[in-house]
Amino acid sequence: MTWLSRAADGSVVLTLHIQPGARKTELAGLHGEALKIRLAAPPVDGKANAALVAFLAKACGVSKSAVELVSGETSRSKRVRVRGADVAVLERLVDGA
Repeated sequence: MTWLSRAADGSVVLTLHIQPGARKTELAGLHGEALKIRLAAPPVDGKANAALVAFLAKACGVSKSAVELVSGETSRSKRVRVRGADVAVLERLVDGA
């Protein structure tokens, strides 16, 4: 999977395409080589990034502090590191999207 890779420290790095200002927050499947996530939060004052971190933490069953925005703070294209995530859970989430 090109949207998911393992880092040397055992964490998982996700390549994401974000759609802020959507009707609801949800996984939307694949967008090219990235995982697409729709966020209900608007892209102002970091609200979309905060919503993304909260959504991923809940989906992966980890704390918010285990989710780190690596790149793309002001872009729709983002890379996020998740520590302690179960790769199988992520794959099932995407398969169900």
